[in-house]
Amino acid sequence: MPAGQESSARAFYSDVLGLVEEIKPANLAPRGGVWFRGGNLRLHLGVDRDFHPAGKAHPAILVRGLAELASRCRDAGFPPVTDVPLAGFDRVYVFDPFGNRLELLEPVSS
Repeated sequence: MPAGQESSARAFYSDVLGLVEEIKPANLAPRGGVWFRGGNLRLHLGVDRDFHPAGKAHPAILVRGLAELASRCRDAGFPPVTDVPLAGFDRVYVFDPFGNRLELLEPVSS
């Protein structure tokens, strides 16, 4: 993430995606960035002074309630993007405030 954008990260990752912010250890806090968690997920956003968004490479995050989450993303100004089907999953892509691509996947009930 770009330097100084922690509030934008919190607004998206906490307010929209519903992740909980974790306090960074005191020895790492001066580096900036924000850490989040949700269930088994741990997501650490570090600051890169020469930041370039990851538009293709991306984490895939397993979620519950994909339709509602996609709606929250859309309502917050982060429109979900669909792609070719992936067997066993419903999925969308969404871009965070910095242009990083995230894949949100929900297993299809059989």
